[in-house]
Amino acid sequence: MSGHSKWSTIKRAKGVTDARRGKIFSRLSRDITLAAKAGGGDPDGNARLRTVLLQARNANMPSDNIERAIKKGTGDLPGMVFEEMTYEGYGSGGVAFIVKVTTDNKTRAAQEVRATFNRGGGNLAQNGAVAFQFLHAGQFLIAKDQITEDRLMEVALEAGADDVITSADGYEVRCDLHQFDKVIHALEDAGIKTESAEISYIATTTIPVTDVGTAKSIIKLHEALDALEDVQAVFSNEEMDEATTTAAHE
Repeated sequence: MSGHSKWSTIKRAKGVTDARRGKIFSRLSRDITLAAKAGGGDPDGNARLRTVLLQARNANMPSDNIERAIKKGTGDLPGMVFEEMTYEGYGSGGVAFIVKVTTDNKTRAAQEVRATFNRGGGNLAQNGAVAFQFLHAGQFLIAKDQITEDRLMEVALEAGADDVITSADGYEVRCDLHQFDKVIHALEDAGIKTESAEISYIATTTIPVTDVGTAKSIIKLHEALDALEDVQAVFSNEEMDEATTTAAHE
């Protein structure tokens, strides 16, 4: 979703229920396992793992769960073999969706994602059908009380970031995928805590949505996809003003 929507997602996550927190822990466990499998279990030498561990600690994930997920990734403990996939599709009003999945069963994941799109008034599309409407990049969200804009620009741009965007919610730093590790290192070295640090799909082409019925359909589809067990993240390119968003949730 857009930077504004991402900030909204973070704010909602701070008040999640225990059931929702269990889903978050499950996703983080998979991310930790995949990161450890790809780059080893030492966070000092594995920036991707270090980033996920930061997210896990911010979510108050128990240390035992974290250690177990790392050991599954390094092979010290037996566990399921997970694969990462990306699905593309459309919702109501031509809104584009990208769905990141981590699963131990590709057939099940594909069937569930397709069925959810169909029930939500959308459809699953071929790879590449909507990806061109998004920037696949590193994205960091930082609260304004962490640092001044000038200092953040100095740290981030020197580390290879492409842009620093300031909004009422905070700062957003974007970088090329290959610069992600370098930028997260620079932010950490400068003592800057991130609210979110991830490889994201950022909409570059947005679809204005002013009809409340369409807005409700899009929000319901987003929530239904997000609730699927194998889904790690959902990105979409709708653009709603505050009044439409509020009315759609009523």
